[in-house]
Amino acid sequence: MKLLKQFGIILLVSFIGEVLHEVLPLPVPASIYGIILMFAALTTHVIPLEAVSTAGKYLIEIMAVMFIPAAAGLIVSWDMIRAYWVQYLVLMVVSTVVVMVVSASVTQFVIRKGGRKS
Repeated sequence: MKLLKQFGIILLVSFIGEVLHEVLPLPVPASIYGIILMFAALTTHVIPLEAVSTAGKYLIEIMAVMFIPAAAGLIVSWDMIRAYWVQYLVLMVVSTVVVMVVSASVTQFVIRKGGRKS
C-alpha cells in the first residue's frame, strides 16, 4: 500500500505537469514541468522525501527498461534515419560530452560550496 501511495504522488505531480503544459503557452515539455514541480515540492518539504523515496528508487532501478520503447521506435523509423545516421551519431557524442562536462562542473561547484559551510 505504501508503494502504491508513493506512485500516486509521483503520478499526481506528473499529471499537474501535463496540465501546466496544456495551459501555459510555453514550449516546455510536460515532463520538465513535472520534474520542476517535484524538485520544488521536495526542497520546500511540501512533499517529504520519505513520501516518494521507495517508488523513486524502484523507478531508478528499472530505468533501463524504460528506454526499450524509444529503441523500438528508432528501429521502426530506421528508413527515415538511415540517411542521417552519421549526423545523429556526431550529435549523440557531442551532446554526451557536453552533458558530462556540465554535470562534472556542477558537481564540483556543489562539493566546493558544501565544503565552505563546514
